[in-house]
Amino acid sequence: MSEQKKDLPQREAIEEKYRWRLEDIYSTDEAWEKEYLSVSEQVEKLKSLQGQLAQNSATLLQALQWQDELGQKMEKLFTYARMRRDENNSNTVYQALTDRITALSSDVSSQTAFLLPEILAIPDGTLQQFLQKEQGLALYRFALDDLRRQKPHVLSEKEEALLAQTSEVTQAASKIFTMLNNADITFPTVKDSQGQEIQITHGRYGQLMESRDRELRRQTFQALYHTYQGLENTIAATLGTAVKRDVVMARIRNHSSALERALFSDNISVEVYDNLIKAVRQHLPTFYRYVELRKKELKVEELHMYDLYTPIVEGVDWQIPYEEAISMVQESLKPLGEEYCTILQKAFQNRWIDVYENRGKTSGAYAWGPYGVHPYVLMNYQEKLSDVFTLSHEMGHALHSHYSYQKQPYVYAHYSIFVAEVASTVNESLLIHHLLKIEKDKTKRRYLLNHYLEQFRGTVFRQTMFAEFEKLIHHKVEKGEALTPEVLKSSYRQLNHDYYGPAMVVDEEIDVEWARIPHFYNNFYVYKYATGFAAATALTKRIIEDGEKAVGPYLEFLAGGSSDYPLELLKKAGVDMSTPGPVEESLALFEQLLEELATL
Repeated sequence: MSEQKKDLPQREAIEEKYRWRLEDIYSTDEAWEKEYLSVSEQVEKLKSLQGQLAQNSATLLQALQWQDELGQKMEKLFTYARMRRDENNSNTVYQALTDRITALSSDVSSQTAFLLPEILAIPDGTLQQFLQKEQGLALYRFALDDLRRQKPHVLSEKEEALLAQTSEVTQAASKIFTMLNNADITFPTVKDSQGQEIQITHGRYGQLMESRDRELRRQTFQALYHTYQGLENTIAATLGTAVKRDVVMARIRNHSSALERALFSDNISVEVYDNLIKAVRQHLPTFYRYVELRKKELKVEELHMYDLYTPIVEGVDWQIPYEEAISMVQESLKPLGEEYCTILQKAFQNRWIDVYENRGKTSGAYAWGPYGVHPYVLMNYQEKLSDVFTLSHEMGHALHSHYSYQKQPYVYAHYSIFVAEVASTVNESLLIHHLLKIEKDKTKRRYLLNHYLEQFRGTVFRQTMFAEFEKLIHHKVEKGEALTPEVLKSSYRQLNHDYYGPAMVVDEEIDVEWARIPHFYNNFYVYKYATGFAAATALTKRIIEDGEKAVGPYLEFLAGGSSDYPLELLKKAGVDMSTPGPVEESLALFEQLLEELATL
């Protein structure tokens, strides 16, 4: 545990080659400031067209083009400020920059709120004439058609302007939780079997829970969740506020539920969400067999929640330095072709990635970056096999963005969240297939199978449980019920009993796990991990079996951005997520892998 020192290093102590190069966005903070000050002029230019969009096609085109230019500039400003803050959340300079651009975003949204209702007020016949007359509008045809679809849920110009002014306030619950969870919260130290004190951090928690030292796992588990239990009233209030926001916004937008509103932007029916939960619940008996196998292999009388993450295969201390992880990822992704691998190499060489944990750094991992530059990846690398998969996962996101940025104009450059987890999970699937193909050592092979089954557990079963929890708590608020800590804990506890089955001891501490899940502040997001995993399973099978024949449509999917609805983009790549087929296919693979592990 070489990285598990009591105190995390300061940002400056991390070697430069392991820190992302945000200077590719703005060379200095002063350059950011200059662009920030230029926004008001661009907003005024756009506002000068207010009331004129229906007059002629040229004016409509100009408004759409200026809107794109403004959006691209705001995206650069926001990503730079936020990613600088993520380097060290206690840095007040970048806290201030993030606050300023967040406030400006709200103001810009308010001042440009006239665009949507004014475009929707253009009669259909007039809009069709504009499209025929103005060649430049052809680019915006799909976007304009999608706007017409949204018409029943768009308010008047005045109401939209008022609503836009509330955007910063409606994000308050998420912001408060982020600062509490990343900047203010402090976890206790625990002692390992040698008596060495280890400071628990977000980044280290996963590593500690994989430890073979069961007492260390138990201490870590209890210490972390007792910290959250001490904050359960505060975090219940922030989560409850976020859920109320979702419910209120759904009502304001004339949707029948918060869930329907969340799925509407992707043009996805509620049945897709419900079918996922139904399919996973039907396969829970197979998952119970995995839980029972874990209990047997760990040789414990009782299987506790803190026993879920340690590998069930003994004798494998697989520490993987970052440079080795890069080689593993590159080799595994060769089936995606030379072009893909060249871009991947460029990302590794040109400091797109922020690798190691430092004091104040945002926990976890993500891929993000502004159009017109390139994507970035935030990591908290700890030299575990799971970190190699995280690296592959986030590079999947990054290259998905890269392809979309390169092939799509700004209006279609940002892919839907529904397909966001597909490319990342294809990368992970290719990595596990590669490792299983080359690994001859029986113990390591069992270790890899265990890891792959854990991917299913964490991405399909666990995220679906999260999705069901989200649906449950939103439904409670829609019925007028309060989300007290007791309500949240009892609901969460019952779901853990349902999903993990009779072989699992559902420890009291896990009742408050909801308090540490940041995704719950981005409503109905997590189900997309499970659907994305299912789609990726089907696509990976095609890529491995059909080679170039499957790779071509897959890369076209990556380059599709949001130029079509997500289900349609996936159909073009060869997967139909409107049916339960891909979910069933992935769960059948889980059962197959479980059988192989049990046999070994």
